[in-house]
Amino acid sequence: MKILFLGDVMGRSGRRAITERLGVLKSRLKADFAIVNGENASGGTGLTAGHAKVLLDAGADCVTLGDHAFDQKDMLAFIDTEPRVLRPLNFAREAPGRGHRVYQDARGRKVLVLQALGQVFMKRPFDDPFSAVDAVLRAHPPGGMVQAAVLDIHAEATSEKMAMGHYCDGRASLVVGTHTHVPTADAQLLPRGTAYQSDAGMCGDYDSVIGMDKAEPLRRFLTGMGRDRFTPAEGEATLSGVLVTTDDRTGLATRIEMVRDGGRLAQTHPEG
Repeated sequence: MKILFLGDVMGRSGRRAITERLGVLKSRLKADFAIVNGENASGGTGLTAGHAKVLLDAGADCVTLGDHAFDQKDMLAFIDTEPRVLRPLNFAREAPGRGHRVYQDARGRKVLVLQALGQVFMKRPFDDPFSAVDAVLRAHPPGGMVQAAVLDIHAEATSEKMAMGHYCDGRASLVVGTHTHVPTADAQLLPRGTAYQSDAGMCGDYDSVIGMDKAEPLRRFLTGMGRDRFTPAEGEATLSGVLVTTDDRTGLATRIEMVRDGGRLAQTHPEG
């Protein structure tokens, strides 16, 4: 099976790129299943119900969220009506929605998708992500209950993401980080067969400061004072993520490739 994972969609530029290019990208890469992190798709903070529908209609089989899961208030009700949208596993127990679910690709193969929030350097404490992930993976062994298992670890610290990758090695097809909006160059197959990358990057305009128009972040760094709100940059977006090939029999990965489509990053990664 080929699974495409794309990092945080950033504002209008990211949504536009998903709408215009996701279907073509899936076809070109022969992807059987596509997961998109929609954490910042609505104005850079959270995801509205309407924008979730845009991502799903464009070809996302599953949309994951993150620490801004409910910044857009209509998501509180929408997530209980749309099983293809996932919030983090270790969010508050009373939060609506679910943090994991089993889906099927067009051939009926089962794909477990789950998401967890990291704890290190995050603005508020969340429940232990390791025990939350462990419980789900124990109940859904790849190659048994499911043909593939993908974990989106939404976290700030690369060390925490790496630890999660090794913790899940041999029990998941892919562990991939989101949240920092900067793609890392460490795509690899771990010793027991789990594909890993510390951060998938973002689907947004890279002529920016992590997806935001440069003027206000630069002002704050230079003066220590803010004047305006952060607003997403609106130039051409790069679709950034990974493509993982898995063995249906074992559920483990046999190959991981970095994906760069359109925008500034594709100019230096033409293979994407």
